[in-house]
Amino acid sequence: MTSTGSLSVGIDLGTTYSCIGVYRHGRVEIIPNLDGSRTTPSVVAFTETARLVGEPAKNQAAMNPKNTVYDVKRIIGQAFSEPAVQMEMQHLSYTVEAGPEGQPRIRVSGDRVFSPEEISAMVLASLKEAAEKYLGSPVTSAVITVPAYFNDAQRQATKTAGRIAGLDVLRIINEPTSAALAYGLERWGDLKRVDKYEAQQHLVVVDLGGGTFDCTLLCVEEGVFEVLATSGDLHLGGEDFDGRLVDFLSQEFKRRHGIDLKGNHRALRRLRNACEKAKRVLSSAAQANIEIDALAEGIDYSTLLSRARFEELCADLFKSILVPIENVLRDGGKAKQDIDEVILVGGSTRIPKVQALVREFFGGKALCTSINADESIAYGAAVQAALLTENASQRDSRIESMVLLDVCPLSIGVEVAGERMAVLVPRNTTIPTEKQQLFTTFADNQTSVMVQVYEGERQFTRDCRLLGKFQLEGIPPAPKGTAQIEVKFEIDANGILNVSAVEKSTGRRNQVVITNQRGSLSDVEVKRMIGDAERYAEQDRAELERIQARSQLENYAWGVRSSLGEQALQQRLSSEELTQLTRATNEAVAWLDSNLSAATSEFQAQQKQLESICRPILDKAMRASAAPPPPSAPVSQSKPIFKPPTIEEN
Repeated sequence: MTSTGSLSVGIDLGTTYSCIGVYRHGRVEIIPNLDGSRTTPSVVAFTETARLVGEPAKNQAAMNPKNTVYDVKRIIGQAFSEPAVQMEMQHLSYTVEAGPEGQPRIRVSGDRVFSPEEISAMVLASLKEAAEKYLGSPVTSAVITVPAYFNDAQRQATKTAGRIAGLDVLRIINEPTSAALAYGLERWGDLKRVDKYEAQQHLVVVDLGGGTFDCTLLCVEEGVFEVLATSGDLHLGGEDFDGRLVDFLSQEFKRRHGIDLKGNHRALRRLRNACEKAKRVLSSAAQANIEIDALAEGIDYSTLLSRARFEELCADLFKSILVPIENVLRDGGKAKQDIDEVILVGGSTRIPKVQALVREFFGGKALCTSINADESIAYGAAVQAALLTENASQRDSRIESMVLLDVCPLSIGVEVAGERMAVLVPRNTTIPTEKQQLFTTFADNQTSVMVQVYEGERQFTRDCRLLGKFQLEGIPPAPKGTAQIEVKFEIDANGILNVSAVEKSTGRRNQVVITNQRGSLSDVEVKRMIGDAERYAEQDRAELERIQARSQLENYAWGVRSSLGEQALQQRLSSEELTQLTRATNEAVAWLDSNLSAATSEFQAQQKQLESICRPILDKAMRASAAPPPPSAPVSQSKPIFKPPTIEEN
C-alpha cells in the first residue's frame, strides 16, 4: 500500500503511444502531457544538446533517425540473440547491439548506450512529471500495464523501468484486463450494487495496439473480473500495417524513379510517418493522398492509396487476428454464442477491416466501441491503482467491491528424468497462485539435485524455454527414490515467479526469483510452443511412451537386483537361482547403458525377456514363504525424479 500523502496513477506503457490516468473523487481523469495531449508517443531522441521525449522526439525523427529510439517494448526483457529481436532490428533506424550479459543495448550519439528499460523509464518519467504538474503533488506509485502475453522476464523488465523512473510499481496488470475494468466501470457504474448487474457476463477483449495484439476472455460477476484465458501476438499491431505500406510504396518509388530507399533511414522515416497518417485517414475514408516533398535525391513523391489496396496488402495480418480469438475461446471452454460482449480497444481496432473480421467471426454480433480505444487501458490501470492505495480521495464505494483475477500466459514447471517437463502451474492458471509438488532422487546416494525451471507447452524440456536453475545440496545419502524434495512455485499478482526447493528430512533449502538476466520469450517462440504442442502431440506421446518403457525396464531390473541383497530372499533361493537372477539383471542394466536411444518396442522386449527369467523364480520364492515378496514393480512410480547433477547440462 502507498502512503496517504501521495496519489497512485495508472500507466499504459504502449509500444507506440503511452497514457496516464488517476482515479480520484469518484472518477478517472486522463492526465494530459506537458504538450497538452492525452497520449504521448513512446519515443525518445538524443540531440547534441538535449534529450527529447514524446511528440518533440517523434517530430524530429526523420532528421535524426539514428538517435531517435522507438518500439523498445518489442525488445524489452529479451536476449539480443532472440530471433524476434534480430528480426525487429531490421526495421529500426537506430543501433542495437549485444550488452555484456547478452541483453539488447541501444547505442546513440556514438558513445551513449542504454538498455530498453532505461528508454522505457524515460517515457515513464515524462508521464510522471506531467502527472505531478497536473495533480500538484508528488507521484511515487503506479500500476503499469503490459500485454497479456508478456512473460516473466518482460514483466520484470517493465517493473525495473518503473523503478528507474522513480515509481513504486504497485502491480503489473495485463492490458486487456485493464480495459475490461474500464468497460465494467463505465457499463455498470456502481459495481458495489448487485442490482445494477445483469446475470454473469462473459467478455472478450480484443486489444490491437501499435505494436502488440492481445485477446482475453473474462467472466464478470458482482465486481469480480476473472480472466479465463488469454492469447496474443507480441509482434502484431499498427506498426506492422505501416510496414506493409512502407514496403509497397518503397517499391513503387523505385519503379518510378529507379531509386532504392533501402538504407536511407531519413527517407524511410518520412515515408513511415506519411503511411501512418494515411492509415488513420483510411479508417474513415475510402482513399488517402500521400505527398512527400523531396523524399530522396530531391524527388517529390505523391500517390493515391485506396482502402481496398491497404486491406489487400495487410490481408494475412488481419486474418491472423482471428487465431488468438479462437484460442481463448477453446482454452476458456466457451463457444461464440456464449459471449455477451466483444470489446475493442487499441487504436488499430478502428481499422474497418479489423472490425468487420471480428464482427463476422462472432456471427454479426455488435461490437463494443464505446470506451476510448486509446485511453481505456490507462483508465483501468488507474482504477486498479486506486484499489491498491490508502489515499482517502482515491477510495470510494464505486470500486471497493472490484476484484481482479488474472492468469499466467504459459505453463511453468521443472525438468525431471528423461528431460520431461513436470508442470506445476498450467497455462491460464489464475494468479496470484502457489503450487508445490514432491520430487525425489534419480540415483542411489545422490546428495544434490539441479532444479531447472522451464516455461512452455511441450512435454519435453528441449522444446520449452529455460527460465532459471539452482542446485539443492546436502541431501542425505540414501537409495534412489527415498529423499522427499518439495518444490514450490509462487507467482505473485504481477505474474513474477519465485521458486524454492526444500529437502524434507533436513530442511535444506534453496530458491531463485526468476529474473530477466537470460532474456525472454519472443512471440515467435510462444506461438511455436503452443502450435507445436498441438501439431506434434502424437510425436510427443510416442516419445513419452519410449521414456516410460525405458524407466519401467530400469526400475524392474534395479528393483530385483536390490532385493537380491535381502537376507530373507537369499534364504529362499538356491545358489543357482541367485546366480541366474544376478546375471539376468546385470545383463539388463548393461543393455540399458548401451542402448539409451532404443525404441519403445525394444525396451518392452527386454523387459519381457527379463520378467520371463525372474518372475518364475520370484513367484516360487514367494510361495515358499508367507513373507511379502521382493519388489517387482517400478520403484517410486508415483513421483517424478530429478536427473543427477552429472547430466544437468543439455
